[in-house]
Amino acid sequence: MPGRAAAAPARTRQATAAPAPAREATAAAGICDLYCDARDPSNATSQRTAATATVGGRTITLMLSDNDVMGWATIGNGGQGDEVWLDRSFDGGRTWASGSKLGDTSTPAGSAGWRSQMYNVDDWVNAGVGALRACGQAAGGTAIACTQWARVNRNAATPSTAAATALMMLYDNKTGLFESNGWWTGANALTAIIDNSRVSGMGSYRYAISTTYDLNKNAQGGNFTNNYLDDTGWWGMAWIDAYDLTGDSRYLDTARADADHMNAYWDTGSCGGGVWWSSDTDKRYKNAVTNELYLELDAALHNRIAGDTTYLGRARAEWSWFQGSGMINGAHLIADGLSSGTCAPTGQTYTYNQGVVLGGLDELYRATGDTSLLNTARTLATASTTSAALNPSGVLSDIGEANDCSSDGATFKGPYVRGLAALNSTLSDHPYSAYLDHQADAAQAHDRNTLDQYGPHWNGPFALYAQGHGCQQAALSVLNAAQEN
Repeated sequence: MPGRAAAAPARTRQATAAPAPAREATAAAGICDLYCDARDPSNATSQRTAATATVGGRTITLMLSDNDVMGWATIGNGGQGDEVWLDRSFDGGRTWASGSKLGDTSTPAGSAGWRSQMYNVDDWVNAGVGALRACGQAAGGTAIACTQWARVNRNAATPSTAAATALMMLYDNKTGLFESNGWWTGANALTAIIDNSRVSGMGSYRYAISTTYDLNKNAQGGNFTNNYLDDTGWWGMAWIDAYDLTGDSRYLDTARADADHMNAYWDTGSCGGGVWWSSDTDKRYKNAVTNELYLELDAALHNRIAGDTTYLGRARAEWSWFQGSGMINGAHLIADGLSSGTCAPTGQTYTYNQGVVLGGLDELYRATGDTSLLNTARTLATASTTSAALNPSGVLSDIGEANDCSSDGATFKGPYVRGLAALNSTLSDHPYSAYLDHQADAAQAHDRNTLDQYGPHWNGPFALYAQGHGCQQAALSVLNAAQEN
């Protein structure tokens, strides 16, 4: 895992690779799905115009047949020798097969336009979630133009399933992680996929659960632990989610191992209690999100393990300490953590700090029946949903949000809306449904492209080339929440 800055409040924990500037071989040749590649477009059972571009006065069009799960390219308003072809990508348009130029063809004499053969969008046999674009070049010209990437409507019946499909374009079947192999962000992305399977009923991507588990169980510290305790907590909650969906006890066992690993770094010698952010020997920081995850994970385990008292005791102790730690300020917003030495609250009020605690209190209420926990959670949720700083123009925005999806802040809104949605489902009056709907509507209207890829700013503007699994899981999480609530 990339090294992290030594300073306690540092939030630069992950480096995400930029989109590759050159083509790479990512697309297999000769794919068969419902039909095999190079099918005549005259056999298409449906057709729609997905995207267009122009070059030298010619119009290049990407045509898709949703029924056949295939697409083809056309070029028009030109003449003999105009060239047209398809590119196919299995990583959301970041790379495509060098020199493949699928269906490459030229306009014949006497025609003003031409078209390629049809090619499959997905490599379904190999779990390749694909996209196509049409490209062309005017005869005698040097300029090449391509349409935007687009795909058929397979696994895209709703906004949430379309966003899940776009997220799975970034899933690496060889590593069981997402794009740049982000570790803690990958846990959040997998959680969003699991939630979508539960909420939407679409099981197409459930294979990612076992693939991720099998390929990474022995990575880093084993059982999805490492020396950053919040990382361990994110994975522990992902495996709780996986257990709830599948009933597979190995996921619950791993979540239990994660909670036990975190517990080893709880102490009362500094700030009276709490779990350290890092297990390094130079422990210097106790932060909100690590302890919120510890609360939620312990309470969730109690709710799923018959006869448990251990995890409930840990959850009670965590909440007793947390609510008196000083991290919750007078405006009912939660600071990033506690300063070393003084134990005074420090750092920004990041969105995920406001949301994970809601999921934790919801689980602890389920464990104890103590309605005061719901009252506290409602106070915190109302504060964060009405905060002008967190919701400029009424749309959620993280303080650490950047114009790309490689920063930690790009992921933070996902855990926030998941925690808020969990609380909202439990409260009988569902007071935050309208808020969740509004966030989802804003993201759909202002922050997505033709592949249902989302950027960092739900209220826009859409940041071209800024897509990534951090932003995508956050958007998927709010779409899941809106659909569920």
